[in-house]
Amino acid sequence: MHVEDLNYAHPPELVAQTPCEPRDAARLLTIGRNAGEKSDHHVRDLRSLLAKGDLLVLNTTKVIPARLKGHKESGGQVEILLIHPLEPLAVDEGESWNCMVRGKVRQGTKLILQGGTQPITASIDAIGQDAHRTVRFQAGIDVLDFAMSYGAVPLPPYIRRDADEYDEARYQSVFAQQPGSVAAPTASLHFTPELLSDLEDMGVRQAHVELRVGPGTFKPVEHERVEDHPIHHEWCHCSAETIEAIARARKEGGRVIAVGTTVVRTLESAWENEIPQPFSGWTARFLYPPQVIRGCDYLLTNFHLPKSTLLALVACFIGRDELLGNYHYAIEQKYRLFSYGDAMLVPNRFIE
Repeated sequence: MHVEDLNYAHPPELVAQTPCEPRDAARLLTIGRNAGEKSDHHVRDLRSLLAKGDLLVLNTTKVIPARLKGHKESGGQVEILLIHPLEPLAVDEGESWNCMVRGKVRQGTKLILQGGTQPITASIDAIGQDAHRTVRFQAGIDVLDFAMSYGAVPLPPYIRRDADEYDEARYQSVFAQQPGSVAAPTASLHFTPELLSDLEDMGVRQAHVELRVGPGTFKPVEHERVEDHPIHHEWCHCSAETIEAIARARKEGGRVIAVGTTVVRTLESAWENEIPQPFSGWTARFLYPPQVIRGCDYLLTNFHLPKSTLLALVACFIGRDELLGNYHYAIEQKYRLFSYGDAMLVPNRFIE
C-alpha cells in the first residue's frame, strides 16, 4: 500500500477545536454490512443500534497532564511531554522518563521545571530520534504526582489553543481508570454514564482492555510504502476475562464492538497466534490491508488524519476505497473531524 492511498483533502474548519455537549450528541456515521450502505445517526442512538448480547470493549486508560513547562539552566524556554517511565523507577535516585522535549537541548542540559512555589530540576541523559529524550528528574520526586499537580493536558497539535480546566475533564473518558496515556482514546470520549447504564440495562455487556496511548498515534506515515513505516510501540493489557467475554458473546450470537483503534490494536496483540491469549506488554502491531481483524466484529471510531496509521487500521474493516468514499461523504455532510469530532460505526466485513 502506498501512503497516497491513505490521503484525502478536508477543509480546516471541520477540524473540531472543542467537543460537542453532551458527549453522546456527537454524530455517528453508521456503515452497513453491504457495500455502499450507510446512515446518519448520533452516538446516543447506540441504544437502538446495539442489542442484547452485544459486547462493548473499552480502553480504560487515563490521560495524564503530561505537558511540563520550564527553562534551561542557561535561560531558554523548554517544554517536556512525558511519554513513559523507564523501568525500574527509582524515586530516591531520580526517575528516568522517555520524553519529547521542545526546545534546543543536548546531552547533559540542565532543566528547571515549573511547579508551584518550588520548581524541580531535571537533566537530559540521552538524545533519541524524533525529539525523544531520556530525562532524569530530581531525586525524591514522584514525577507522575508532580505532573498531576502542575502539568497540563497534552491536546493534539491540530487543536489550535491551549488546554484549560474544561479539557482536564473533557479530554478523558468517563470510565478512565489507570493513568498512563498522553493522548485520549478518542472514541471513548463519546460515552456518558447514562448511555453506558442504558446499554447495560438492555443487555449490552462491557469488557475492558488497557492501552497507554503515546504521541506516535499522531505521527503520519513518512515512507512511500505504508509497510515501511516504523510503527510506534505502546504498552497494553488484555485479560483472560476479556478474551472469555468475547468468546461468550460470539457463542451467543452477539457482536463484539471495539470502542476505538486502541482497543483493536490491543485485541490483535492478544490474537497474535491462532488461539487468543492474555497479553500484557509492549505492542508494535501495525494493521493495514489486507490484514484481517480477528478480535472484533465492529469498530466505533473517530475520523482520522490523512496518511495515518489509524486510517490504515480502519481500512482493514471495509477496504480503503469504501473507507475514503465514506470520508468524502462525511466531509460533504460537515461531520467534525479528529479527536474532539464525530464518529463512525464500521463493520468488520472480512472476518470469517
